[in-house]
Amino acid sequence: MKLTKRSFLAGAIGGAALIGLPFEFTARAAEGGSGGTLVIGSTQVPRHFNGAVQSGIATALPSTQIYASPLRYDDNWNPQPYLAESWEVSKDGLTVTLKLVKNATFHDGKPVTSEDVAFSIMTIKANHPFKTMLAAVESVDTPDPHTAVIKLAHPHPALLLAMSPALMPILPKHVYGDGQDVKSHPANLKPIGSGPYKLAEYKQGDYYTLEKFDKFFIPGRPKLDKIVVRLISDPSALMVSVERGDIHAVPYFTGVRDIERLEKAPNVVVTDKGFAGLGALNWLAFNTKKQPLDDARVRQAIGYAANRDFIVKKLMGGKAMPSTGPIAPGSPLEEKAVEQYKFDVAKANKLLDEAGLKPDGNGVRTSLTIDYIPGNDEQQRNVAEYLRSALKRVGINLEVRAAPDFPTWAQRVANFDFDLTMDTVFNWGDPVIGVDRTYLSSNIRKGIIWSNTQQYSNPKVDGILGQAAKETSPEKRKALYSEFQKIVVQDAPIFYINATPYHSAFAKGLASLPTTIWGVASPLDELHWATPPKN
Repeated sequence: MKLTKRSFLAGAIGGAALIGLPFEFTARAAEGGSGGTLVIGSTQVPRHFNGAVQSGIATALPSTQIYASPLRYDDNWNPQPYLAESWEVSKDGLTVTLKLVKNATFHDGKPVTSEDVAFSIMTIKANHPFKTMLAAVESVDTPDPHTAVIKLAHPHPALLLAMSPALMPILPKHVYGDGQDVKSHPANLKPIGSGPYKLAEYKQGDYYTLEKFDKFFIPGRPKLDKIVVRLISDPSALMVSVERGDIHAVPYFTGVRDIERLEKAPNVVVTDKGFAGLGALNWLAFNTKKQPLDDARVRQAIGYAANRDFIVKKLMGGKAMPSTGPIAPGSPLEEKAVEQYKFDVAKANKLLDEAGLKPDGNGVRTSLTIDYIPGNDEQQRNVAEYLRSALKRVGINLEVRAAPDFPTWAQRVANFDFDLTMDTVFNWGDPVIGVDRTYLSSNIRKGIIWSNTQQYSNPKVDGILGQAAKETSPEKRKALYSEFQKIVVQDAPIFYINATPYHSAFAKGLASLPTTIWGVASPLDELHWATPPKN
């Protein structure tokens, strides 16, 4: 069963800091490309390892190694067998039947059965922050230990994609079904999965070590003996470590200088592949319930004054692709024929005049505050600082408010304590999974970051998204999302700036690089050393 781009529309349903670590940084490769250690460097610190109740790339990297999922995906959006060796969607789209492999076991030796699949799906539905992702699932039947039958309230075009490793890790029911709250379960930090690697050690905020699971159900995999993920908060130290060969891989970096720097490194391969599924967008969000931002004309004026082209070409060195709407560039559902908000100071001033924001004697129309996510200067702080000067041209005084850490920023935005904020949000492959959450009025949930924190509400948009979430015709689904994008861009709860220019770097000598749509947010069971590194 293949999922082409057409059928996807319907969905078928510092070096010095490394000294003295308690593990070896030398990779060893046996004959045939098996064995050895891979050291990954990351600035992303996981809160825990259970992707069933936690979104984000910090959790996805380890979770997808520790837990297996029903399906996995290649680089052309085609689903591939994983725990499910086959799957079948009923003609009415209301039932999806999974046939599981018969040789999968958890790391503690217990077999993986349909009971575990049913338990996991319902646990994810109840606890994952992406409420729309499995909203259509009513129940999961288990007629035998290797058959799971998912029953749906309506056709769910994103369901197969939602079975990806980062979104549907299969948990052991015998561990998590003990009545404890799954969100705070002790197993989240001592996980037991059925994936290619098992957690061997975790020193919080410093490193975690994953070791080969010898009884992994795919013969001959994983190829590596061990993966060590070193958590390094200083991006500069991380780059030095890659250049020196102390770090063999680093995913999810976006800095223009870092990209250019590693592209010149002699023993490193840099790629922008492996992020299509994430669909990460960098944008400016408005609190639409705060005056004067409750007036769409003010939000539109800011868009015209912001000068997206300057931000992308100058501030980001041309490494980022401009974004003009809520669906990421390159998605088969992207609508390009939306209002572009080309730089136009005269138009911005006209809209502000019409909104009643007249300049005072000093030329000031209003004063606002802008927040940004700390830790990513090029995509966040630098853009916020630039917008302060850009908006001054149209009489808007913008105060840049720094947050000492991510939790502080997240708490402010989640509790609607902001005027404007920079943000980075993922599409997660399909609008039902990662886009709808930002725009549905039913998802205005105080205290929940990356919900509808803009408090945007348009009944027509709610209706379109509800219809598109059930539509199985590729043409009709494309038309619905096109209409949605045009309306939202016109309403302007968000000013879209760019696709986040994620890149990964790998040491030369590594083979079978993770360049599928999910990249390192999927099992690294095929990644191996073709040629050991020279340390």
